[in-house]
Amino acid sequence: MQRITGRTRLVGLFGWPTEHSVSPAMQNAALAAMGLDWCYVPLPVPPDRLPEAIAGLQSLGFVGANVTVPHKQATMACMDRLTKEARVVGAVNTILLGAKGLTGHNTDVSGFLRALADAEMEANGRVVVLGAGGAARAVVYALCATADEILILNRHADRAEALAADMATHGAGRVRGAALEATTLAQAVAGASLVVNTTSAGMWPDVDAMAWCPEVTYPGDVSLFDLVYNPQETMLMRLAGRAGARAENGLGMLVHQGAESLRLWSGREPDVAIMRRACLEALEGKRHATLPDRR
Repeated sequence: MQRITGRTRLVGLFGWPTEHSVSPAMQNAALAAMGLDWCYVPLPVPPDRLPEAIAGLQSLGFVGANVTVPHKQATMACMDRLTKEARVVGAVNTILLGAKGLTGHNTDVSGFLRALADAEMEANGRVVVLGAGGAARAVVYALCATADEILILNRHADRAEALAADMATHGAGRVRGAALEATTLAQAVAGASLVVNTTSAGMWPDVDAMAWCPEVTYPGDVSLFDLVYNPQETMLMRLAGRAGARAENGLGMLVHQGAESLRLWSGREPDVAIMRRACLEALEGKRHATLPDRR
């Protein structure tokens, strides 16, 4: 059990709700290993109370905070300054408190790139991104540094096209958007090096969902990075695996974006292996907690 003292410093997670998050388990395990008298706490805040909750961070002596759905976009307006990544992505997932106020960061960009490197997946040539939401913005911005061509496919083509237009100036290659439908998908993945699923399709409890057209065969020579990490193998990952393709879930991105937050707050290097292990244990605990009672 973590000891709380009169000198314990706080970091936390803004979200609504926060019960599903494994970040408290992950971050507290890392803090304990670092020997810091800090505690990471969930901060469930309804959207209409977010500005006053963020303003209270300084009064309460917080070191910083993470931000998750649905607050990532709204948090931007509450910051004194934003990093380039946060401005371009249009979302803040990490708040750093300092002498000059609140700085909004986005560590999803570096978290995604580090997770790709861990998985030894190359994001060059053509990369197909499924989805055009907030997670897609961070992924596409990250990919602009390496991919020759990025094709964003979304159920609503106008959202994919709008995201492509926003991101087109940040990469040397081409960024295009189109509808996620069988013909477009089949043409996009032919010759691609990587597919990235940024949608929530397949996430617990809707584990049978897939951001994929079932009539399109998954190509065995195209790697898949699925941002979903609960369950650890999604239906899309299973489809790719059956085709002989390499598939990775989003746990590495979760861990690395959290590790980058800790670096910003503490100026020290966290143990990523400990953070990953804590996530897996927390996910296993949540899985058992949500299994039906079959006695």
